[in-house]
Amino acid sequence: MTEKRSLPLRLGTRASPLAMAQAHMVADSLCLAHGWARDAIEICPVTASGDKILDRPLADIGGKALWTKELDIDIMNGNIDFAVHSMKDVETIRPDALTIAAMLPRADVRDRLIGAASIIALPNGARVGTSSPRRASQMRHIRPDLNIVMFRGNVDTRLRKLAEGEADATLLAAAGLIRLGRFDVGTPIAVEEMLPAASQGAIGIEARSDRQDILDLLSAINDRDTFDCVMAERYLLAGLNAGCHSPVAAYATVREEGLLLRAEIMSEDGSERVALGVGIQRGDVEGCHLMAQQLLAAASMELRALFGA
Repeated sequence: MTEKRSLPLRLGTRASPLAMAQAHMVADSLCLAHGWARDAIEICPVTASGDKILDRPLADIGGKALWTKELDIDIMNGNIDFAVHSMKDVETIRPDALTIAAMLPRADVRDRLIGAASIIALPNGARVGTSSPRRASQMRHIRPDLNIVMFRGNVDTRLRKLAEGEADATLLAAAGLIRLGRFDVGTPIAVEEMLPAASQGAIGIEARSDRQDILDLLSAINDRDTFDCVMAERYLLAGLNAGCHSPVAAYATVREEGLLLRAEIMSEDGSERVALGVGIQRGDVEGCHLMAQQLLAAASMELRALFGA
């Protein structure tokens, strides 16, 4: 497509407070990179299906597509020029018609525990609110006595549920809290204790694959290290055939010779954990898929079943 759109460009985003904060970060970055006035970007919020249904686990009602489908439709119909996503909410396999064009520099990848000074400090049998299979498995692995209760909703909703006594503690991504100005909420959990979700802390921008003019504009704000690390984590998820029900963590970091990719897969009750760390080159899709197969080969039949293997 040779179409070239004039300013203002239309940026699509979910309407949640965190998504809006991230959209403004992207708009500010684009305007700074290109020397535009702030009104060169029009932010177009939509209410995603995932924000409407809060009483059931995401995996039971359609998975990560519930965060992206409205924005996907708007991009394809030309209602917006590009969309902003929390990358951990984006399905591993995306339509060929769409391209993840850029990512902002990654923020803090850690989880934060709210309600106790540490995981060990939680009372015996404490109720921990989360809807994440990864967090549930990791918490059960560390503390088999804990009771996991389903928590969904945006940051404020989950903090309200905690304050109302629906759980004794909960877990939230540090990056989201920081972007909302909640710098002092919760206690950071070291990556060595709880490996984060793939893509946690990363903001991605997606556009139509045939809009080279838009892709070129977005390339100006792409952080290569973040992009390469997050894509490696996503390649691993693809190799695992991981879905919303699959307890998996993955985290890539930059090393002199390429990337160090660490990952773990777990049983739902946390009793089985298979972990691996491998050095790979940037963009090595086959290397990430091989690592996925090594993780599955070391797992029990029951754990492999969570990944369709």
